[in-house]
Amino acid sequence: MNRAGQSTSQIKSALLYILLFVFLTPFLLVVMNSFKKTQQFVENPLSPPKALLFGNYISAYKSMDFMQGFLNSLVITAVAVFIILIFSSMTGYLFVRFKWKLNAILFFIMLASMALPFQVIMIPLVMLYGKLDLLNMKATLLFMYLGFGVPFGVFTFHGFIKGIPYELEESAFIEGSSRLRTFFQIILPLLRPVFVTLIVLDVLWIWNDYLLPSLVLLSPEQRTLPLSTFSFFSSYSVDYGPLMAGLVMTIIPVLILYLFLQKQIVKGITEGALK
Repeated sequence: MNRAGQSTSQIKSALLYILLFVFLTPFLLVVMNSFKKTQQFVENPLSPPKALLFGNYISAYKSMDFMQGFLNSLVITAVAVFIILIFSSMTGYLFVRFKWKLNAILFFIMLASMALPFQVIMIPLVMLYGKLDLLNMKATLLFMYLGFGVPFGVFTFHGFIKGIPYELEESAFIEGSSRLRTFFQIILPLLRPVFVTLIVLDVLWIWNDYLLPSLVLLSPEQRTLPLSTFSFFSSYSVDYGPLMAGLVMTIIPVLILYLFLQKQIVKGITEGALK
């Protein structure tokens, strides 16, 4: 490699390191401030902590009722992601393999719904479910996540399934396999790259979501972890030290999931692009 090529490579590497630092800075600031007293945070949030106050994490654990919030978030996220993936994959398969005019219309409506901001329908939606006395229920929240998550899932699965040869299914039909069995035993395993990608995207969305649960889950025992962090806000002040510790504790489970699935995520995105 000549000098010009080496210089270009070095510049690209430097830019990547700069971008990495920029993206990591907010997270590092949260971690750093989680060990400070609230007063020190208010005085200078960019300064390093004078002492590592692990008591902030103990205070956050108790104030947030962390285990209750963690279990609520875990159940809601796991169930919501599961039903979104199952409904999305089956609906995407239906739209690809059955060339009905109704399917084309429904697919277009789903794509159009993705452009509709949640804030537009937020108040009417909550008013409607409030009149039906369906608020403060996990089932209602799951139903809403299903409605908001399926369109993007269908769009993703639809594009991937179109690249799967129909001859694979024909061979199964000749052997006497039903349509449902063919889907679950032949098509579904081929959709693994899309599943892994959507799992990460949907888990990040649902686990970190604050707005929708705050509108639906009203009682303290129903709160998810993002809602539990509201316990650090009072009428006239904010306890920033424990708040930052609570944010770190909320981020850690998703971070572990991402690190665990990192190779599968990259592989899924690559195979999806090739498909």
